[in-house]
Amino acid sequence: MPTSTRSRTPAGNSPSAPSRGDLPAPRPTHHARPSFTTLKTTMAVTGTAMALFVLVHMIGNLKAFQGAEAYNNYAAWLREIGYPLVPHEGVLWILRLVLGTCLILHVAAGVTLWRRGRSARGSFRRQNMRPRALGARSMIATGGLLLAFIVVHLLDLTIGRLVASGSFMAATHSDGEMTAYAYENLIASLSRPPMAIFYSLVMLTIGAHLAQGLWSVVNDLGGTGSRLRRVCLVIAIAVALAIAIGNGMLPLLVLSGVIA
Repeated sequence: MPTSTRSRTPAGNSPSAPSRGDLPAPRPTHHARPSFTTLKTTMAVTGTAMALFVLVHMIGNLKAFQGAEAYNNYAAWLREIGYPLVPHEGVLWILRLVLGTCLILHVAAGVTLWRRGRSARGSFRRQNMRPRALGARSMIATGGLLLAFIVVHLLDLTIGRLVASGSFMAATHSDGEMTAYAYENLIASLSRPPMAIFYSLVMLTIGAHLAQGLWSVVNDLGGTGSRLRRVCLVIAIAVALAIAIGNGMLPLLVLSGVIA
C-alpha cells in the first residue's frame, strides 16, 4: 500500500510561515535632529544666560532711584567698558551679539520642541495625566509676548525711535568723554501711562516665564536629587520676584512722579 509523503520543514518553523528571506527588510530609524536632549540643553543654557542678564539689568536700573547723574553715569560706563583697549561701546556690542545669539537659539529650540510635541500628539489631548501648571502651559504665549516687548524696548529706550529726540541719545565729546541721557529718555518714556502700564504688566509676564523656565533648568540639565530641585525652585522664584518687582515698580514710580 503506498504511503503518503509529508513535506518537512525546518524545526521551529510552521509550514505556512515565510522564510527569513521572504520577510521585508526592517525600515531604517531616522532620529530627529537636533535631538531632544540637545534642544533642552540649549534652552537651559541660553535661558539661564538671558536670565542673568535681566537680573543684572534690573540691578542697574535701580540707579534711577539715585537720580539723573547716577543713572546717566552708569549708562555712560556701560558704553566705556574696556576703553581704550576696545572701541567705544565695543564690550556693549559684544554683549548684544551674545544675547542676540542666545535669544535666537532659545526661540528656535523652544519652537522646535513645541512643534514636535504637537506633531507627536496629533489630534489627541492628554488624558489620565496630572494637568501641567499654568506657567508650563503658557510658556509659548508668554515667550511670544516677551519677544514683542524686546522689540518695543529696543526701539524705545535703546534706539530711541519711539520717544527720544536726538538730544536724549548718548554723545561723545571731542575730549573722548561720553555723556549719556538715559535718565531723561527713561522719564520721557515711562511718563506716558500706556507705556508705563505696559512695562509693568510685561514685568509680571517675565516673572512668570522666568520662574517656570529657571525651575525647568534643573530637569533639562539632568538634576534628579530632591534637595537640589528644592534649592533650584527657591532660586527660580527669588530671581523671578526680584526682577518682576524691581523692574515693575519703576514705571509706576515714574508715572506717579516719585521718580522725575
